[in-house]
Amino acid sequence: MKNTFFIILSLFLLTACEKEIDLDLDNKSGNIVIEANITNQPGPYFVKITKSVAFTQSNQYPAVADAQVILSDNTGQTETLQYTGNGIYQTTSFNGVTGRTYMLNIQAEGKQYTAQSTMPEEVDFEGLIQDSFDFGGETTYTLLPIFTDPATLGNRYLFSFSVNNRPKKTFEVFSDNVNNGLPNQRPLFLPNDDEDDDHKVVVGDTIHVEMRSIDNNIFTYYSALLEISGDGSGPGGGITPTNPPSNINNGALGYFSAHTLSGGSIVIQ
Repeated sequence: MKNTFFIILSLFLLTACEKEIDLDLDNKSGNIVIEANITNQPGPYFVKITKSVAFTQSNQYPAVADAQVILSDNTGQTETLQYTGNGIYQTTSFNGVTGRTYMLNIQAEGKQYTAQSTMPEEVDFEGLIQDSFDFGGETTYTLLPIFTDPATLGNRYLFSFSVNNRPKKTFEVFSDNVNNGLPNQRPLFLPNDDEDDDHKVVVGDTIHVEMRSIDNNIFTYYSALLEISGDGSGPGGGITPTNPPSNINNGALGYFSAHTLSGGSIVIQ
């Protein structure tokens, strides 16, 4: 499959799903930053609360240790999370189930923050197909996630990966605006250089891909992060002090995501 048509098709699919997102890039310092996730996998689940810092400061985000954090859902399930240190609050018995809507309520430093997220139905992840292409004397490997998008329009996906059990900061988001109801045709591009550990993907590396089915608000959030950073760096990668469109109210930065979680691994040949 190493041919020009494949690369052109991939680039088309990459650009065809883009949309304009308004970003407010104020140099904000001292804002609450919330990172909260619930999945369809067994808990515990975690909510991390920190404070933002100015662009010119190092990425050392002060922890918020005295918050009240409550998770609930539309079936009546509710739990107050326990603080475990370093700004992290943890569930003990809360259950994530597809199709439910989840609510987050936080009282911190005299202010209340709320958000909600609906966990989509799980989409079967069937595996990965490897390919590669050469450009400028460098080999770039791609992985095609094998799954079929459901017939209903509006599915959104977030992909991240690790190389030899080391998580990478890059991620990609897919929508079904072009490929609704069809087998996936859009590949993931693995990095051919990494400033953090000076390692590029080579033959023999084990790649683990994580696939999340996310709601539209979280798709918009991560799309904005990609637009801000230009390289897919996630929260904590130097861009959390900016403010992509959060689904948390009252001026908080960050996100609250209820999503499914699946994935698979492949050894580069």
